[in-house]
Amino acid sequence: MNDSSRGASSTAGYWGPTDPGAVPAGPAYDEHPAQQTRPMPIVPDGPADSGDQDDDRGAARPGGPLFRDETPQEPMAAPPPPPPKKRAGRDLRAAIGVGVGLGAVVAASLFIVKAVFIGVIAIAVVIGLWELTSRLDEKKGIKAPLVPLAVGGAAMVVAGYARGAEGAWVAMALTALAVLIWRMTEPPEGYLRDVTAGVFAAFYVPFLATFVAMMLTAHDGPWRVLMFLLLTVVSDTGAYAVGWRFGTHKLAPRISPGKTWEGLAGAVVFAMAAGALYMEFVIDNGVWWQGLLLGLAVAASATLGDLGESMIKRDLGIKDMGTLLPGHGGIMDRLDSLLPTAPVVWLLLVLFVGSG
Repeated sequence: MNDSSRGASSTAGYWGPTDPGAVPAGPAYDEHPAQQTRPMPIVPDGPADSGDQDDDRGAARPGGPLFRDETPQEPMAAPPPPPPKKRAGRDLRAAIGVGVGLGAVVAASLFIVKAVFIGVIAIAVVIGLWELTSRLDEKKGIKAPLVPLAVGGAAMVVAGYARGAEGAWVAMALTALAVLIWRMTEPPEGYLRDVTAGVFAAFYVPFLATFVAMMLTAHDGPWRVLMFLLLTVVSDTGAYAVGWRFGTHKLAPRISPGKTWEGLAGAVVFAMAAGALYMEFVIDNGVWWQGLLLGLAVAASATLGDLGESMIKRDLGIKDMGTLLPGHGGIMDRLDSLLPTAPVVWLLLVLFVGSG
């Protein structure tokens, strides 16, 4: 038997006769001693599953010379982009610069001439009232009378410093009366709405600010006021730092989506630590555990004050009350946590070390 009869395929290696009627040559019909065959393609050696081997059923696997997979390969998916880094919502450089400048003004007026610091409080109150009433008018059409509010607010701060709580309450009552009378000069439509907003503004801004003035009347008044300011700032800073880094559980997402329970915990820890140190080493007759309680109370009141103003701003559909302070917003955006904290600190200091 010659080479041509050992299994040359009748399909893969056969060129065929030129006569279309001739019987194909093969093992049973080989008439030529040296049949011409086309050389088989040389397939490089490869792994068993590459398609160049027959399986146990005698069929070539797909992907080899007889079956070529023409399915286009999908490109590899690009790796997902890294999560964006957390960024602060404000210009930190501007915020820090403005904060340092305000701190310098407060410190200078607080420890040099007390009357100057009372003037600083009165100016802040008047600007805060202007921002609040302006936003109410722009967004809701509520026209709380600014003139009696501004005059009565400044007088309220002075009365609180000069006559204490009694003077503050009398000035508050007179301011509310002035709002009612002043609004009578306008048409009656919206009267109840406007005077209600006016009385609210008088209580919210100048009346709460009078407790800072009353703190100043003690023999160590400047140090008490400094403690009030310091604990509030430390609480806000602790809430911001811890919440920005670790915050995942929302505290009040419908009011302030950025606040978290982790941030509140940071505010409490920072404020309690600062309060304990300050009461122990600065306030006369103060004890460290009193500072712990003060810090806890400040963290709670500052957070509630911030949430309260956030609720007002959400109702008005605004982000900031003003644009006077770059990186901070307006004056009211800085007073939001200070105003409700002032009566809390004043009361606890009176209970712990007295009012003198």
